[in-house]
Amino acid sequence: MIPDLPSWINILFLFACVICLIFFYLDNNKSIRLLVLAIGVSLVHSTLAYSGFYLNTEASPPRFALVLIPSTLFILYGVIFRRELRRKNQSQRIYGILLHSVRLPIEIVLFGLYLNQMVPELMTFAGRNYDILMGISAPLIGLLYWKKLISKKLLVIWNFTGLILVTFILINGILSAELPFQQFAFDQPNRGISYFPFVLLPALIVPIVIWTHLLDLIALLDKNKN
Repeated sequence: MIPDLPSWINILFLFACVICLIFFYLDNNKSIRLLVLAIGVSLVHSTLAYSGFYLNTEASPPRFALVLIPSTLFILYGVIFRRELRRKNQSQRIYGILLHSVRLPIEIVLFGLYLNQMVPELMTFAGRNYDILMGISAPLIGLLYWKKLISKKLLVIWNFTGLILVTFILINGILSAELPFQQFAFDQPNRGISYFPFVLLPALIVPIVIWTHLLDLIALLDKNKN
């Protein structure tokens, strides 16, 4: 764990992880298999990060690839093989929408990490990170969808916007980390994600957010469904 970091940052982040897992479970037909997979991957990365494994930035190939590659495979697995998860009733889709609410506490955590010199300003809402807009709007979009006051087209636009925002900050986060291909924030690089519990941002939360956006977009754009 990061020494001398205010405890509220750790607590808020872990709370966001739990909420993310709950909504992920509800949104995906209460699949125990997917939940166990997500928790299992989280435990592996948490153990490695807690032991300091990801702090070695000189290793070749970069050890952080062990976070990014499984996350990418996880997303591809959902998009390619979990076709049945695209068939959602109204309550299930609302769980997927509300899942994005976790992006609000995550943005607060990132700002706290920035103030403690663990991530660059560009990863916060004071810099290039506009992902907070998704966290703020998710409850409202969920309410409008429940009341049937939002069109399918607007929901597609909202999901597509969210996908762009999370992908944008993911790329910025990777390129500002202490990796061989670092491009940004050399004065205050992205160190926080190498520590427990914040390794779960790229290992758990970001993949789940991307998974949810992609599956919802595929379902919404499928003319034979919904």
